[in-house]
Amino acid sequence: MRILSGIQPSGTIHIGNYFGMIKKMVESQNDGELFAFIASYHALTSVKDKEFLEKNIFEAAVNFLALGMDPEKSTFWVQHDVKEVLELYWLLSNHTSMGLLERAHSYKDKTSRGIGANHGLFSYPVLMAADILLFDSNIVPVGKDQIQHVEMTRDIATSFNHTYGDILVLPESKVDEEVATVPGTDGAKMSKSYNNTIDMFGPAKTIKKQVMGIVTDSKELNEAKEWENCNIYTLSKLFMNEDELASLRQRYATPGEGYGHFKMTLLDKINEHFEPYAQKREHLLNNPKEVKDVLAYGASKARKIASAKMEIIRDAVGLI
Repeated sequence: MRILSGIQPSGTIHIGNYFGMIKKMVESQNDGELFAFIASYHALTSVKDKEFLEKNIFEAAVNFLALGMDPEKSTFWVQHDVKEVLELYWLLSNHTSMGLLERAHSYKDKTSRGIGANHGLFSYPVLMAADILLFDSNIVPVGKDQIQHVEMTRDIATSFNHTYGDILVLPESKVDEEVATVPGTDGAKMSKSYNNTIDMFGPAKTIKKQVMGIVTDSKELNEAKEWENCNIYTLSKLFMNEDELASLRQRYATPGEGYGHFKMTLLDKINEHFEPYAQKREHLLNNPKEVKDVLAYGASKARKIASAKMEIIRDAVGLI
């Protein structure tokens, strides 16, 4: 079973990214044949700064390798290092109706938020379809907002297969219903757009400031606290076992401690959880050649598969 995931080179990653997607992706290396790429071409729809994009691509690679992406268990590469995806993107464009793209929720949502409408943004689902279909992907883990794009991929592949035969594998989307929405410091969904994140990596002072900024009620030290709807407790559940949570609940129920104490406990657990990853990340940041070698190795594996698939597709459409 082939599993495919695209990773946006979006800079700083936070614990919402980790528990919402990264952790599951790394674990999926044991569930099947994982293909994971850094979506550099997709990023061009919004990023127009050369240095910023290069930095984010490198840091995305470092972050995922530090968090457990294993180049021997998976195929991990940067999208633009496998040019076959652009050729397939064009071929699939000729089997994609305008109406299908005009119905894309993501395009309408982004343009409604002021992102400039351009062809790249409009045809984004076709490039995503090429990413998926080039590698005969069976499963595509996505958030609920991306299900439509996988369905569009199936529609495009069905149209292509109807013309040329059973060549493209129809993928299935996989939404992990068990992944809870990770709350941010204000209780809303953790998102850089809301400025309510807690970083995984970065200066200790910054992470401490983010944790200490978690919004709570105004109960005093000499009052018992309620844990049921407390953002600190909800975030603590990501890092604590049941015995530790029981102890934390008892502390909430016992007057004498303030929310600041609970925040410091959470901060300690966050630092403890990510410390091994942070050490590996620091090593990779200081050894860029090691990172580039891993990406080159992944691109080599990906190109071999992509090249073989494109030979079949070219032959089918008459481009031999």
